[in-house]
Amino acid sequence: MKELEERIKTDGIVLDDDVLKVGGFLNHQIDPKLMKAMAVEWHELYKDSRVDKILTIEASGIAMATMAAYEFGVPLLFAKKNKTANISDDVYAAEVKSFTHGVTYNVQVEKKFLHKDENVLIIDDFLARGEALRGLIDICGQAGAQVVGCGIAVEKAFQPGGDMLRKNGVRIESLARIKSMNSQNGIEFC
Repeated sequence: MKELEERIKTDGIVLDDDVLKVGGFLNHQIDPKLMKAMAVEWHELYKDSRVDKILTIEASGIAMATMAAYEFGVPLLFAKKNKTANISDDVYAAEVKSFTHGVTYNVQVEKKFLHKDENVLIIDDFLARGEALRGLIDICGQAGAQVVGCGIAVEKAFQPGGDMLRKNGVRIESLARIKSMNSQNGIEFC
């Protein structure tokens, strides 16, 4: 998606060879017009799939997933990273290691919100090593729900997550795929 790539080029900050900061428009301060354009693009890509629910993981994926859910006319469900007093003990759960935060989360979705035979589209901001997607796919499997695919804003194609998941039969539609990046030479897209 050219609009997202251009925004990454102009406003993204490469902190090192593995970290791209997009907090000015994607996951700290949110550009709603860009979120809407991304949602329209994912809807176009998955228009021939039955989508009953959008699933993401808190917190960075929520804004874009909300717009996607609106575009598809379906509910948004997000996996919580921490157990809170208002979450029942009846949950689907999976361990997800966060590269950015350097911790492992036990992400959870209450069973009453994800059902057998639902078709789920997973939306997330980044795909690098694939940990978050694997966890969300696992949760869908526990529920008996079908993953129709994954919509990713930014894929770091130079890291193994996307290739590994595609080899396992997961459909992934990334709106911007980065071939390489570093603070000296900037960003090269696939």
